[in-house]
Amino acid sequence: MRCSVDTPGNTELVRSRLLRGTSLKSTIIGVIPNTRDPATDSEQLPALHRIGTAALAVQVVGSNWPKPHYTLLVTGLCRFQVAQVLKERPYPVAEVEQLDRLEELSSKAEFQEALGELSEKFYKYAVQLVEMLDGSVPAVAKLKRLLDNLPKEFLPDVLTSIIRTSNEEKLQILDAVELEERFKVTIPLLLRQIEGLKLLHKTRNPKLDDEKRIIAIRPLRKLGGGAAKQHSLESTDDDDEDSDDNILLEKKIKSCSMPEPALKVCMKEMKRLKKMPQSMPEYVLTRNYLELMSELPWSKSSTDRLDIRAARILLDNDHYAMAKLKRRVLEYLAVRQLKNNLKGPILCFVGPPGVGKTSVGRSIAKTLGREFHRIALGGVCDQSDIRGHRRTYVGSMPGRIINGLKSVGVNNPVFLLDEVDKLGKSLQGDPAAALLEVLDPEQNHSFTDHYLNVAFDLSQVLFIATANTTATIPAALLDRMEVLEVPGYSQEEKIEIAHRHLIAKQLSQHGLTPEQIQIPTDTTLEIITRYTREAGVRSLERRLGAVCRAVAVKVAEGQHRDGKSETPDVTDAEDRKAKPSEDPRPRDISGPADLSLPPEMPILIDHHALKDILGAPMYETEVFERLNQPGVAIGLAWTPLGGEIMFVEASRMDGEGQLTLTGQLGDVMKESAHLAISWLRSNAKKYRLCNASGSFDLLDSNDIHLHFPAGAVTKDGPSAGVAIVTCLASLFSGRLVSSDVAMTGEITLRGLVLPVGGIKDKVLAAHRAKLKRVIIPQRNEKDLEEIPVNVRRDLTFILVGTLEDVLNAAFDGGFFKMGQELLNSKL
Repeated sequence: MRCSVDTPGNTELVRSRLLRGTSLKSTIIGVIPNTRDPATDSEQLPALHRIGTAALAVQVVGSNWPKPHYTLLVTGLCRFQVAQVLKERPYPVAEVEQLDRLEELSSKAEFQEALGELSEKFYKYAVQLVEMLDGSVPAVAKLKRLLDNLPKEFLPDVLTSIIRTSNEEKLQILDAVELEERFKVTIPLLLRQIEGLKLLHKTRNPKLDDEKRIIAIRPLRKLGGGAAKQHSLESTDDDDEDSDDNILLEKKIKSCSMPEPALKVCMKEMKRLKKMPQSMPEYVLTRNYLELMSELPWSKSSTDRLDIRAARILLDNDHYAMAKLKRRVLEYLAVRQLKNNLKGPILCFVGPPGVGKTSVGRSIAKTLGREFHRIALGGVCDQSDIRGHRRTYVGSMPGRIINGLKSVGVNNPVFLLDEVDKLGKSLQGDPAAALLEVLDPEQNHSFTDHYLNVAFDLSQVLFIATANTTATIPAALLDRMEVLEVPGYSQEEKIEIAHRHLIAKQLSQHGLTPEQIQIPTDTTLEIITRYTREAGVRSLERRLGAVCRAVAVKVAEGQHRDGKSETPDVTDAEDRKAKPSEDPRPRDISGPADLSLPPEMPILIDHHALKDILGAPMYETEVFERLNQPGVAIGLAWTPLGGEIMFVEASRMDGEGQLTLTGQLGDVMKESAHLAISWLRSNAKKYRLCNASGSFDLLDSNDIHLHFPAGAVTKDGPSAGVAIVTCLASLFSGRLVSSDVAMTGEITLRGLVLPVGGIKDKVLAAHRAKLKRVIIPQRNEKDLEEIPVNVRRDLTFILVGTLEDVLNAAFDGGFFKMGQELLNSKL
């Protein structure tokens, strides 16, 4: 027989005794049945049966994949009994005692006298069994030769390995050491096998009708041995259970109220499933498909909460500012209240990171009383993530849209498609193109997933997409969405957000209470202006977390030392000498620890404490220092992270009239620089601009170098033209640009100022830099309505239509022209 070797001990035995240059015929191994029940016994070594068989390994076949394992072809020699296990590692070694000694039967006469009748009876039944088998099979012919040539004392062991028997019956024969007992145990098994074969031949007789054939088969299952009987019953039970499952699945499909086309497809697949055997791989695939179809919310929806006042209060409590977004949600609620079958809009929130686009989507779902599901699209480059795979592929599955509907269990949730501007494209298709049908209100009522291959209605789903910029979103996809700009926050809005939401959140996350720490408004403003420079509030939240961690260390140290609260005192020497009852002020974290202070007084975070915790300020106001010489102007730029101020520097030197541009500039800004120098050269006489040698030809024997600092940052966009003109005009006129003015706008060759985008972000950047005046194109006047009132109150906006207006506003007292100077009279 062949034995499979896969346990560590047996594998080591094969390697060390059978494969290391030792002849197989000289190594006798013990083969012992494993009688351990794996469901109840969990020891590593198998249980040793009382009796085993000494055997020779005739052949060893091995493989290392997927793990090392061997197969041995072994032939039995004799029975033995385990007397004592000598060692168990690396493989079991035991002292054994030989049990059956057939060679001690000295002659045939003694064997005939002892077991002659039993052996002849057994031999007769064995011949009868072999005659009933198919003689054309080579194994049957070999068995006939064995019966004629093999001594009769070996026949019980040989025939037992051929006929159908259970493991328990085989163990009984193995344990039968005496030959007489072995013959008595084996003869009933032979008779049972012969009767089974007779019934099998009768069922194959074509003269029997179908009814008798079925009746004749039934006792065969009963006579087919214990293992065969158990397997037959188990198969019948499995078939019955599977039939019951199919009936329940069919009822579930009919009760889920799916549309008629989908129901037809499901019932067709259900008929195929009933005719399909379980062993087919397609059976599992079809059943999984039908279970998914029955679990989808075809007609199950949640009820909208259409209370406008409650929604307004909830949105105001969850989010500060964001007036445009809140107004759009309330409009949707109002229209839904008046018309119940309104399709879900496709909203796209575009703004810098950290302004709360994702959290607004979650609040909208909470406001509407709908289920919320977020789908992260950043880095997705396979269109099957959206539309799913065809069911013909191995491992196919539905797309994220259908999976999300299955997860929420309703057909009108709020789906947040996060980072839709960061979709990729690869050989597996374009997921942005797959979203075109999902995000089109006129098409998504019949969205077809490749896995389902039937239409599903997405018109009741409220889709909200988020993006940092619309530049990377394909035009066709952007056209299907209603874009809502979410600009950055002003300083006052950040202070309100910090004290309404962020500080309480950080105190909760760090196990602190308002009685242990106080962060005044001035400290929050300092963190905003000197330690962060962003449009959102993520860096602000991280800085507040750093402050809370520092306070948590002080509080924990105070609780650990003698059960008192160790807290720092103020740095003033006289206050440190005061008694605890005489010190009414909150404690300052910047000073040394003083355990005598009362534990109920909070730790105050002031300017000195902030410097100790966060270090030196990261951002300093440098506007006034950098505008102390001609050739420098301040521009305003928009980035995906919000608005920023941008310095433009220019210098001139002797040369051949070349214009050098540095600072990682894109093509648009390079063109703006060439436009600026051309306009100034053409108007040099008008504005009395001359080079170092006094010539009105500005590039005559002069080179001009134009630089945008922060050279590692790529810069591009049509908004730096007026800043470049002002910078060069300052360089050639020798006048300083006003230190409190910033500007933005694109120019034409004729000197007109064109409108630009991102006005709110740029104005907020100027406000953060403490500038007082902002020059913007006249056609951008409508964008000033979006700027908060307090920012408009602090800034002066100068609307310009030409470059002449820009120069007059950028220089104190205006920019002079030749026609404006006083001439001496010749009279």
